[in-house]
Amino acid sequence: MEEKKVTPRGAYPHVKVVGDFIFVSGTSSRRPDNSIAGVDIIDEMGTKHLNIETQTREVLQNIDKNLQTVGATLKDVVDVSTFLVNMNDFAGYNKAYAEFFEKESGPTRTTVAVHQLPHPDLVVEIKVTAYKKLDD
Repeated sequence: MEEKKVTPRGAYPHVKVVGDFIFVSGTSSRRPDNSIAGVDIIDEMGTKHLNIETQTREVLQNIDKNLQTVGATLKDVVDVSTFLVNMNDFAGYNKAYAEFFEKESGPTRTTVAVHQLPHPDLVVEIKVTAYKKLDD
């Protein structure tokens, strides 16, 4: 059975290949069923805890799945741009990020704070550029 995929929420592709460069659009922790990973309900009133570590892991896994559609992986990523709704989440984001990339050999990275993302439960969005010699 084919795995259900997350679909873009606009007129853009998840992945664009230009020569040997692979550009992955901003990616969130949204799942194929439109639920969002890292949204924990913490009481009977429906209070939410937005978990930056869980969301970061899910985002990077989603990016890896998108890269695999064109024969690449996270190992091919050369540049990362991250958008955090709250810079107080930086430590948790950094912790989860380090599970996927190493300081010495990983991609370059820029992290910026933004006012909001396309859904109120999203606290992180990441876009990447990868480089891989692809078959013509």
